[in-house]
Amino acid sequence: MSNSADTPEGPGRTPRWRPVRVLTLAVFALAGLIFVTSFNTAKGTNLRTDASLLRLSDLIEERSHKNAGLDESTAALRTRVDSLAARDDGSTRAQDEKLDALEAKAGTTEVSGSGLTVTLDDAPPNAQAAPGYPEPQANDLVIHQQDLQAVVNALWNGGAEGIRVMDQRLISTSAVRCVGNTLILQGRVYSPPYKITAVGDRGRLNKALADSPALQNYQLYVKAYGLGWKVDEHKAVTLPGYSGTVDLHYAKPVS
Repeated sequence: MSNSADTPEGPGRTPRWRPVRVLTLAVFALAGLIFVTSFNTAKGTNLRTDASLLRLSDLIEERSHKNAGLDESTAALRTRVDSLAARDDGSTRAQDEKLDALEAKAGTTEVSGSGLTVTLDDAPPNAQAAPGYPEPQANDLVIHQQDLQAVVNALWNGGAEGIRVMDQRLISTSAVRCVGNTLILQGRVYSPPYKITAVGDRGRLNKALADSPALQNYQLYVKAYGLGWKVDEHKAVTLPGYSGTVDLHYAKPVS
């Protein structure tokens, strides 16, 4: 008596699905799903174009201009509020002196004195390695976030009374961040060259720049690939006070 597994399939039997056939159908089904998803995402456009990146860049630029206008409006309102507050001021002289000291530390009032400006810039478009150095990679030829942070940190360590990056005064909540080859600072977007100005003793500031390990490493790239580095000293320079919002934003636990 033959085993049922050895019995040939008759015309009335339903054929069994073989694993290879099932796998093949699954592959075709997955490919079809990918094509449909790609079509719905593209909506008839070329997915390989940079149009979406250009739209994002335009949006960032638009928001940057809008934030600049809001900063100007905020500064005007703050000046008016300060004027009204001074007119109706009922504080004592000691309280006024304490407030002035706090405002100076907060960076909301202008500061003047001797100082210097550090300028960082990308390497020239046709930059080549200096003799004895390897050929540069793309990241070797541009300013990075850590380069800007290294300058700012060195200037603070050198006793800077105030620091301005581009046209904005830094305060305790300022974050120096780079996205691609652009700087985003307090809602505004900047491109190189980047200028960082500090008020303070020029000797101490220069020494702090020279002693910074991060900037010593940066100087190697200046020598090897031509990254921009320039220090201009000022006998007298004035940094305006920060005029933007000083509200603190922080994370909250989700209940």
